[in-house]
Amino acid sequence: MSKQGLLEKLINSPLAAKAGVPQGYPLRRYKQGEPLLHGPVVVGGDGRLSEALASTLEGPYKLLKAQADTPRAGIVFDATGITAPEQLNKLHEFFHPQMRKVADNARLVVLGTTPELIEDTDARIAARALEGFTRSLAKEMRKAATVQLVYVDPAVDSSNFQGVESTLRFCLSGKSAYVDGQVIRVTAATAEAPADWDQPLAGRLAVVTGAARGIGAVIAEVLARDGAKVICIDIPQAGEGLAATANKVKGTALPLDVTDPTAAEQIARHAEERYKRKVDVVVHNAGVTRDKLLANMDDKRWNMVQSINLVAPVRITEKLIELGALGDAPAVIGVSSTSGIAGNRGQTNYATTKAGIIGFVDSLSGSVAELGGNLNAVAPGFIETDMTAAMPTGPREVGRRINSMQQGGLPIDVAETVAFFAATASTAVNGNTVRVCGQSILGA
Repeated sequence: MSKQGLLEKLINSPLAAKAGVPQGYPLRRYKQGEPLLHGPVVVGGDGRLSEALASTLEGPYKLLKAQADTPRAGIVFDATGITAPEQLNKLHEFFHPQMRKVADNARLVVLGTTPELIEDTDARIAARALEGFTRSLAKEMRKAATVQLVYVDPAVDSSNFQGVESTLRFCLSGKSAYVDGQVIRVTAATAEAPADWDQPLAGRLAVVTGAARGIGAVIAEVLARDGAKVICIDIPQAGEGLAATANKVKGTALPLDVTDPTAAEQIARHAEERYKRKVDVVVHNAGVTRDKLLANMDDKRWNMVQSINLVAPVRITEKLIELGALGDAPAVIGVSSTSGIAGNRGQTNYATTKAGIIGFVDSLSGSVAELGGNLNAVAPGFIETDMTAAMPTGPREVGRRINSMQQGGLPIDVAETVAFFAATASTAVNGNTVRVCGQSILGA
């Protein structure tokens, strides 16, 4: 065994754990055929969503009374009734007695009202305070338990709660295993529940760029698992890997450089010729890194990263909209990065593009919503890929551990979040950038 292999083995050994080196707890990820959670769910709070919340969860989950001593795998608290700073003590009153009854890999969710849409001063302050509570509580959890905050448009109540269900099912399942301390905003847009929640993408046609390998290939697999037909796109030079992915997901391969000015037209034409329909889901996953300190970075490195990572997703999306090539309730998903949120030494070019993807979401989500759809982004942190496996042992092991999960994520974690955004049931989830990073200490 090499010196690097021996060092990695030592760092991940029981001896290192006893010495205080963080060791991540095994994550319970989603598996078809298994329950969404491995235990009951407690529901609390007395806000405007409480009635619909209980009735929605009662089917897919076993509900438990808050006073019971049974370990709970899920806790959901409706905090929309907290409308003044003086009422924030309700968070302590409910959660304090629950904390010693939480199972491993538990999922905790707080529902609040979207602060930016609240006119009352006190209510807006109280709603914004929920973010500090949930992010901090997420850092206190152990054994792979997670905490999320879901902000719900004030126009949503028990009579039009359908748009919230997909977010709850995502947060209260193994699909969000490596998503922690995040804020997800749900609008008042109409959302359509699938005929079968095990196949939430049935009848959808998806496009995935950068699908020949890595995260892109896994995204294609998960979308197909959830019922979508998938067009797999990558550069012609990656033809062998692209064909392998397409065959695996029973989709089609489209060799294409996303920087080609006619890329959108080629995608639309392929969808029409091979599937006789428009595109329902577009996942802009293709991306490259060309790391150098800015003082040493030439034009080629800068321009290549900008063109592939940011310019192509923006221009392809705009052109698909202009061509009328997107179907009903279209979902567009960009792949950002925690580097675009926190910055990273030697990655001025890359981080610029990944922050730009967040701007892409902010700027064009309204245009996609006008078509009855949504536009969101995922921002992966340290994900176990061939690229991270090639890193020196020290930086790699640090990267794995500087998050609340104390471990790296897997490509499936990114793919599950993409699939959540891609479903018609998630149409009301619009304009979000969700980090898939185990609540990394980098960024917000």
